[in-house]
Amino acid sequence: MKQKQLLEHFVSLAKKLGLRIVQGKGDFYGGSCILKQDKVIVLNKLKPIEQRLRVLAREFADIDLTGVYIVPVLREYINEKGLDLFEMGQAEKP
Repeated sequence: MKQKQLLEHFVSLAKKLGLRIVQGKGDFYGGSCILKQDKVIVLNKLKPIEQRLRVLAREFADIDLTGVYIVPVLREYINEKGLDLFEMGQAEKP
């Protein structure tokens, strides 16, 4: 599956879960934060799409997705990329 399609699936999943994905420019890697009691995932538009997808995978791997329908290719991506980063004990740094 193309990376752009994966990004679209992440956006759809975020909407389904009531999460916001914000894309901005700056000197940051990306990740999640709590803003007024809502979880927000922040992505850096200046970074390559592969890096933005890894940030999303890492953040969604940290969420209990049991019982949530996820397109199989997206679930596989989250399991591979997101959990790999946790097992390494760190996220990839720029």
